[in-house]
Amino acid sequence: MAADPATALALLAEGRIEVHGRLTDASNAVLYCTAALDGLTAPCVYKPVAGERPLWDFPDGTLAGREVAAYELAAATGWALVPPTVLRDGPHGPGMLQLWVEPDEDAPELLALQDPAGPEEGWLPIVRAEVAEGRTALLVHRDDERLRRLAVLDAVLNNADRKGGHWIPAADGRIYGIDHGVTFNTEGKLRTLLWGWAEQPLTAEALHVLARLAADLDGPLAERLRPHLTPAELDATRARTALLRRTGRHPLPSPDWPSIPWPPV
Repeated sequence: MAADPATALALLAEGRIEVHGRLTDASNAVLYCTAALDGLTAPCVYKPVAGERPLWDFPDGTLAGREVAAYELAAATGWALVPPTVLRDGPHGPGMLQLWVEPDEDAPELLALQDPAGPEEGWLPIVRAEVAEGRTALLVHRDDERLRRLAVLDAVLNNADRKGGHWIPAADGRIYGIDHGVTFNTEGKLRTLLWGWAEQPLTAEALHVLARLAADLDGPLAERLRPHLTPAELDATRARTALLRRTGRHPLPSPDWPSIPWPPV
């Protein structure tokens, strides 16, 4: 279903929503549901605006609106990195409805703790971590092109919460990013575990995608984002895209903001 966004979006936007339970470990209201339309049923996540906790550093808009904006921008890249997402009325009022992606339990691990002397082949370093009194280990992520694309997307979104639990390796071979409610801030707030490519040159593919995004952000994509973002947030998104194209490199962590989300997984 995630690989068929047109069908998924129609189902999410028009289907009958049935709530089955709440994900209790989330900081805001997150409800597990199904959406049914014309004999087709799929699991989904519903995050009502009424269940959001105010954030002092994200005073404008809603978490739900930013989730939808993140989907629209991700879809414009052509990388299919975010599950289909819509904003609609639900059983508890307006909210974000996103297709549920089931993790592939047999997928290789994407995060690991390794010898602090350096990462193993095929892995990239994130940070040294204290794992016990007097003992440290190196937290690493895989050198995976799917994660690298997600790192580029996060730099454009200004994602403040890319922890290990916010990407899902799925059975279709893709990695899907979720939980994009704290994105698009006008101030630099990039917090992620995907620092393994920091300051490395962007791939030719990424530069091509960013060039297309830059054009779309002055055209149809801007119209789709405008209901969910302020003019300043939209301008800041254009500026981040332009900066990535100008430098041609993955960003470095900011010295003025924690670079890793907490908890990291």
